Order: sequence, then structure tokens, then C-alpha cells
Amino acid sequence: MRRKIVAGNWKMNKSLQEGIDLARAIDDHMMNNRRMDVEAILCPPYIHLAQIANTVKSGKVAVGAQDCSDKESGAFTGEISASMIKSTGTGYVIIGHSERRNYHNETDELLNAKITEALRNDLSVIFCCGEILNERERGDHFDIVKSQIEKGLAGISKDEFRNIIIAYEPVWAIGTGVTASSEQAQEMHFFIRSVLSNIYNKKMADETVILYGGSCKPSNSVELFSMKDVDGGLIGGASLNKEDFCKIIDIFPL
Repeated sequence: MRRKIVAGNWKMNKSLQEGIDLARAIDDHMMNNRRMDVEAILCPPYIHLAQIANTVKSGKVAVGAQDCSDKESGAFTGEISASMIKSTGTGYVIIGHSERRNYHNETDELLNAKITEALRNDLSVIFCCGEILNERERGDHFDIVKSQIEKGLAGISKDEFRNIIIAYEPVWAIGTGVTASSEQAQEMHFFIRSVLSNIYNKKMADETVILYGGSCKPSNSVELFSMKDVDGGLIGGASLNKEDFCKIIDIFPL
């Protein structure tokens, strides 16, 4: 049975103390939650990582960074390496988020290098893929996602891939209030498994955790998480509120 995961991408939000308070509240909720099959991952800004990693104690909450450099070290002002992230007690890193692809012009080749560097430093990767609105309207969404996955995972071995989670982001649904229907989400998640099956094998594809990331909130999570190939969510805005985030965690069907 695949793991059930709810990951919160805080983006550029929360002061350090606000982040610690939110992480502690979520961790307390998870400590009192008897379910052992649901994991939360909190992805705050870089400056929060070390203290939040030291704050969570339940064993059900992990910490992730929102990005990492493709470089090991050196004269790269403003960059944060995977080894630095690992040294804070952080276990995950998001790579390829649509905002990084869009605002920072990150290419599939760069993302592949980031994935390689993250895995080399024993970080698990949440690798994002997804299409923009005009690509879906043209009917190119399957080809776009397939290309992103194939290029992003180029050269990643089967053993390495076991440390990768896929997050599908319909970019047209991020921050817009529009959500992909549960049928659209299921259709794409099923397709992603077929792509992974061709790259690796069916067993590995069936075991891969695939998260939905696109305006996921308490009101639509029940239907989304009931889909066979949707294993949880990469949550944006709703992850900044303890009540909303914990409601999403508790929504998984038994």
C-alpha cells in the first residue's frame, strides 16, 4: 500500500516565530492522531528549516526545503546547497515547482541536475510536473507532462527513484481558485504511472506516491483523495492555516 502524504509548501510566507508556532501546532495534531498511515511534510522558507526540524517530535511530520542548488558549493551568491539543507535535519526538497519553472526559467535539464544533487546528499525529492492552461486547451497536457518527467528523471536509477515523490500541478489551477476535477486529476495521475512504468517498471510505478497540487483545500480534498491514483496533496495556501491543513490530513478515507 502506498504512503499517504500531505505536504505543505509555505512559499515565501511566515516569520520564523510564526513558522515555529504553526509547525508545533501541526505536530501536536499529528501526535494526537492515531492513524499511522498518514505523513505530513512541512516545507517552510530556508531560514526556518533547522528550528522547525528541531520542533517536530511526533515522528509523523517531516521537513522539506522548497528548492536547492544544482551546485555542491562555491561562489554562488544566494544559493543553498543540498548538503546545507541536509545538515539542518531536513529530509525532503521540492524540485521543479511551477513557480520556479516560470519565474526563474528553470529548465528540465537544470531540474535533472538538482534532483541528482539532492539524491546524492540523501534528500528525498518531491518532483513537480504539470501543464499551463493553453497547453491543456491545445490537448498537449499529456505530452508536456511526459516530457517533463522523462527529462527530469534522465539518468536516475531505479534505486535512486525510490526516494522520489511525484507532484502533479495543473498550473492553471494554482492560486486561481480553480481546481482540476477529481476525474481530471485521476486521469493524469494514472497517465503519470504509465510513464513511470515505461521508464522503470510497473511495480515501481504502482508503488510511487503521486500528490495532487493545485488549489487543494478541505472542501475538495475528500473527492480528490478518494481517487485510486491520488496519494495526497502538495498544499499551498491552505498549508498556512493549521485548521485547514489538519482538516486535509484528516480527510483521507480509511
